[in-house]
Amino acid sequence: MPTIETLTPQAGAADAAGLRAYDADLLVRCAVDPAQPWWRRTACVDALTGRVPRSGLGELLDRVRDTGDSGTVRQALLVLLSDRVELLPWLRHEDRLREDAYGMPQAVLRARAALGDRTAAAGLATLAFSHWRTERAVGEAGLEALTDRYGVEAVLAELDGARPEDRAVAVRLRDRAGGDVTDALADPDPQVAHLAQSLLTCPDRVRAYLAEAPTADAQLWAAYALNRLTGDVAETRAVYEALGRPRVEVAGLDEELRRAIVHEYGPECEKQSDPRWRVEALCTEPPPPPDEERQLALATAALTAAGLAPSPPLSCGDAHRQGGGTYHVIGYGGAGQEVLISTLGRFASDHEDDPAARAALEAAGFRWIDGATGSVRVTDLGVYYFGGRGPLDVQTLLFYWQD
Repeated sequence: MPTIETLTPQAGAADAAGLRAYDADLLVRCAVDPAQPWWRRTACVDALTGRVPRSGLGELLDRVRDTGDSGTVRQALLVLLSDRVELLPWLRHEDRLREDAYGMPQAVLRARAALGDRTAAAGLATLAFSHWRTERAVGEAGLEALTDRYGVEAVLAELDGARPEDRAVAVRLRDRAGGDVTDALADPDPQVAHLAQSLLTCPDRVRAYLAEAPTADAQLWAAYALNRLTGDVAETRAVYEALGRPRVEVAGLDEELRRAIVHEYGPECEKQSDPRWRVEALCTEPPPPPDEERQLALATAALTAAGLAPSPPLSCGDAHRQGGGTYHVIGYGGAGQEVLISTLGRFASDHEDDPAARAALEAAGFRWIDGATGSVRVTDLGVYYFGGRGPLDVQTLLFYWQD
């Protein structure tokens, strides 16, 4: 006869069907036993769905409340015990949202929503506004559960409209109810306006709004939405021209650098970015793409002629042995020195500003990106980079790598 140990021999190898048929009291014994590995305990918790024995309920609740226990097990228990109203006072305590166990604050808000706690709405709105997909999913599902239970107005009454995340909830709920959210294109927070434009489906309604949009930003968002809906960039360009070709001015960012950066990152920039970057990317001509093979051959020849003994070029992904990005690496000199050749244009750089490498590449027609130019921060353009989504400097954008 199988045992819990044989049904869960290792992490990720649980016999879910066998556990569901197993004695519920024995599953509880394993689930509450800290000596058992977290993955076995979690599998036992999952197998108790819909059949928690009354005799084991108290111990399971104690495990949830034990902040020193495994966060993974406790999160599974919160799902299992999502109908236990006696948990609510503990879930509402301010200490819950300060727990450092990965995913626990989100799990607490999910549980509060399942129990119908409207005071969780603000925390759920913050999650729904997150850049991270898993957090957004928890926030949106929790708000939807509360709305289904109490109605839109009751949920909105729990939120402070001064926060952009709360205004985003209002936009989503209005759209879900079939309302028009075009007016939210004028929201002062770019993330809220970006959300509103993503929900629009009627080009004629957007065109009508353009004539009365209260701000230049609202007009730009409308023009951006029109392009998304119709694929006709001419309308977007007409708005762009009528507004005087608005753009985010960045001191130290010349036109060659700007064109390379805006057309690489503007179309898919982060939600909090200024809409001027997006519209500029749509309405201006991109730079001609460089012939990467020719560029690398030219750089290699220039370094060779300078006596710097270059190695064969590697993509940044190959150089880092993972990921990818916008440059190639050419090692030289045999002492770990290397130059970076951008795929976005005739840009070259290194980590030490080696005068010999610089002179060789500049003579071959490359533009050397020195420390001063590379440190220019491109403001209001959010780009994902190792978990961050804020503005980056020119060096990082031209020579970008992500694992």
